[in-house]
Amino acid sequence: MELKLSQKLCRFPKSNLCYDYIDIFQVGARNSQNFNLLDELGKVDKAVMLKRGISGSIDELLQSAEYVFSNGNEKIILCERGIRTFEKAYRNTLDVNAIPILKEKSHLPVVVDPSHGIGIRKHVGKIAMAGIIAGADGVVIETHETPEIALSDGQQTLSHAEGELLFKQLKQVKTLADNF
Repeated sequence: MELKLSQKLCRFPKSNLCYDYIDIFQVGARNSQNFNLLDELGKVDKAVMLKRGISGSIDELLQSAEYVFSNGNEKIILCERGIRTFEKAYRNTLDVNAIPILKEKSHLPVVVDPSHGIGIRKHVGKIAMAGIIAGADGVVIETHETPEIALSDGQQTLSHAEGELLFKQLKQVKTLADNF
């Protein structure tokens, strides 16, 4: 398994000291239609992960990808990270239905972000597994040495040990999913 380093962007910096160390530029849900940012990311030779907006449709996510693509960058990853619904028992509703639809409508890889999708640490693993069964090409998981003291999103962040165990379980789920 190969881990990649991503950096979340709100705007594209004129001078990015981290550029050489970053594998993937991440566009968060709130910037999924930041067309100035998408325009700049279309010009770089790095992968771009586009997270679906919290109220965004599947077509809007694909149109954001098209915007990056039209500026020359074909290294695009789509990310289903949950959408806002009326439910209050968890942070967002991870739209597992979107995964096979995105794969049908696009040639791009689709990953799932269960950490933001449910927002509750003890359920992140189950939601990640559901994403893999639905056809996701990968999983984005938040980990921290001590999630309870993380500066942000601690309630949805796994410990390093929990993350390691989950990745082992996801390999088994992926093997199972490949046999369907």
